[in-house]
This record gives sequence, C-alpha cells and structure tokens, in this order.
Amino acid sequence: MKIAFHGAARTVTGSKHLLTLKNGKKYLLDCGMFQGLGKDTDAMNRQFGFDPTTIDTLILSHAHVDHCGLIPKLVADGFKGKIYCTPATKELSAALMEDSAGIQENDVRYENKRRAQEGLPYLKPLYTTDQALAAVDYFVPVDYNTWFTVDENIEVMYTDAGHIIGSAAVHLKITEDGKVTRLTFSGDVGRYRDVILKSPKEFPQTDYLILESTYGNSLHDNATTTPDQILEWVEKACIQKKGKLIIAAFSVGRTQEILYALNQLELERRLPDVPYYVDSPLSVKATEIVKHYPQYFNKTIQKVLLEDDDPFGFKGLKFIKSVDESKMLNFKNGPFVVISASGMADAGRVKHHISNNIESSRNTILLTGYCEPHSLGAKLQEPGRREVNIFGVSHEINAEIGSIRSMSAHGDYDDLCQFIACQDPKQVKRLFLVHGEYNVQTDFKNRLIKKGFDVEIPEMHQEESLT
Repeated sequence: MKIAFHGAARTVTGSKHLLTLKNGKKYLLDCGMFQGLGKDTDAMNRQFGFDPTTIDTLILSHAHVDHCGLIPKLVADGFKGKIYCTPATKELSAALMEDSAGIQENDVRYENKRRAQEGLPYLKPLYTTDQALAAVDYFVPVDYNTWFTVDENIEVMYTDAGHIIGSAAVHLKITEDGKVTRLTFSGDVGRYRDVILKSPKEFPQTDYLILESTYGNSLHDNATTTPDQILEWVEKACIQKKGKLIIAAFSVGRTQEILYALNQLELERRLPDVPYYVDSPLSVKATEIVKHYPQYFNKTIQKVLLEDDDPFGFKGLKFIKSVDESKMLNFKNGPFVVISASGMADAGRVKHHISNNIESSRNTILLTGYCEPHSLGAKLQEPGRREVNIFGVSHEINAEIGSIRSMSAHGDYDDLCQFIACQDPKQVKRLFLVHGEYNVQTDFKNRLIKKGFDVEIPEMHQEESLT
C-alpha cells in the first residue's frame, strides 16, 4: 500500500492524505482547503493532485475548513463514495461548507465588479451553495471508540482529539494479503488544559503515525488566563480609546472560547459595559451546534452549567445575521466589540470590518490564533508594516494590531508529545509530520528522534510505500 500527501505537507492548511491499496482502492483522509498562501491559494485549491472519481471513501477527522472545506468540490468533480465522520463533525461541516460557499460567491461577486471595470475575465467560486448542500448527503456519522467496517480491507475507529467539538484522531486497520497494518492519523490535536473540551484520548498501538505539528517547536503561554487577556484588550480599545475592537476568530472553536471567556468575566462582574457583536452566520450556527454536545465538555464547564445554563451568553451580546446589519456596524461609532470570522482574516465578514476600520488609530484589530505566513492576519502582524492591500485597495495601518497566541486550539509540543506517549516508538515503523511549517517541523522532528521515532517530513504530493 502507499500513502500520498496532497495537502498540509510542509504547510499548515489543505489537509489531504491518500491511501492506495494494491487492489487499487483509494481512501482519502480529509479533504481540506488551502488558506492564506497568497496568490497561489486559489490555483492550489483547484488541483487535488488526484482524480476525485477514483476515490472510494473519505474519512474525515473534523470540521475545520482546512480539513473539510474542499469536500463540495470533491463531490462536484465526481466523488461518489461515503464520507465518515463523528455526528458533531457532520453538523459542523454542513454549516461550514454552506458558509464557505456563500463567502466565495460574495467575494467573487465583489471582485468581479472591479474586474469588469478593468476589462478582466470574471472569476468563479470553487463551488456553489447548492453544491455544498448536495455534499452533505454523502456524510455517514459514527461514534467515538467503536470499530466500524468500511469494506473488506478497512476498519476504522475514532477517538476524541480534543481540538474542537467532534474532532477525532483516525485509526485504521488495513488488511492486505492477509496481513493487518495499523495506521493512525492524528487530525488536529487539542490541548490538555483546554477551557471547554475534554483532553485528547489515548489510542491503540499503531504501525504508522501521521501527526500534525502546527506548534511543534513552541509552548503556549499559560501564565495569563484567556479572560484576563481579553479583558485587557477590551479595556484598552473600548474604554480607554473609545474605539472598536475587531476580533478575528475562527467560527468553530475559537469564537466559543472567546464567548465563554466573556461570560466568565460577567459572572465575575468584571465585564465592561459595551456592546458585543458576533458577526458571522457560521459562528452563530456553530455556537448553537456546540451547545448540542455538552457531553464533550470538560469537568470545569460541566460545573459552570450547574449555575449558568448558557456559558456562551452574557449581557450586551448580540448575534448579527444579515448582511445589512453587518454593514451598519461600519457606520456605528465605538466603543464596541466585533467578533468575526475568519481567524486568519483572509475571508468572510471580518475582512470587510478590517478594511473599513484599519485606518483609524482609535480602533484595534486582535488576532486570536495561527495565521498562515501569507494571510492578511500574518501581514497585519509584521513588525513595521504600514500598509496592507485588502480587496485590491491599499490601506494605511493606523489601527493598533494585537494578538493572543495562547488561545490556539492546537496543542504545543508538550501536548503533542503527551498525545503520542501511549505509543512504543520501537513499534512505530515511521512517523510522518504534516500540518506545519517546515522550520517548525524540523525542530519537532529532532525532538521526536530523541524519543526513538523514525520521523519523515513529506513534501507536497510525495508518495511513500507502507510495508
């Protein structure tokens, strides 16, 4: 059998790993969208590196766009198999894919107005809303901790990865020529001190391990709590400067963590009395879906639920749904807080908010997670940068730019090492590092080699034999 790495190979986004057996059957692990890679992003998302019509089954780890965002295109281009995932992942993916299609359609419409004036050819979205809705019919939900049969060659089990609601590490038993080979794909690994979710679970011994490495050479700062950090930014931006605080946050996971932190501040009677807006249709849907799965919450939030039936709601919070309501925020004077997607600020409503507010020194833009090096979020954080291009227009950066790095839903190298501590390195034939920047992966590889693992960092579209 062979494994090919068609995404998240020496880069963080675009997770796609293709397992091919001797009999020709093909199983795809994730089908994610590339994000934040500059002018190359669109072209990379239009070329899978394989023929979608040849894929028999898709096995999905979780519902982030860089892991599930290209599923509608996969289906539209001829995929006809089943898509396995956890129940929460199915709900979240359905909302995310529809939202992604809508964003693409709106952005293309906006861009095509400019292109028409310049006599340039029109652009098309990667997929439409109708195609996103049609893709949901292929999803088959399965629970954690139960082996299920895909076909005569493959058995699969999901274990909780603690990254977002429904996220899973994927474990496969592959039968070929009468021999069983075990392969584990980590998906994205969460943190062992997450404020909302349970910790990642131990998993059975494997022969081959595909491991994410986003924060493989760094440790998260746990000295200051998330509520305290957010309070500091709200007070500085809204109370002292009387301006707007624009928070770029991933709709699934990060937004809920921010809302939970703000709710904690209210329970402690420390929440500043200003309006708080969540301006992202996906964030609204995702927050409601997260509430459907309290069984995945950790003990701390379970205790909070005994006193507060909505740990993501508080005084002054309003969810913005319509485009008109969103646009009106640009004409409303501060102070107030806007939490909007996407987290890298490369798409969605937050990009429009940044465009409309970046030139005023009264305003503040806060990034709350990882940003690809070429993304708008990363550019905003470049030291000394004074201008940035948004929607083809150059803007002076007069607003204050801030970040909270410790909020990441990805585990740091201590978390990742704890995640694989259940494995005997001598029994793991090879460990493949994916979902990370190459310099980070190189550092993490050296750390893992010292633990006894045989580590490889595959390049994009690299194929390896598993014996």
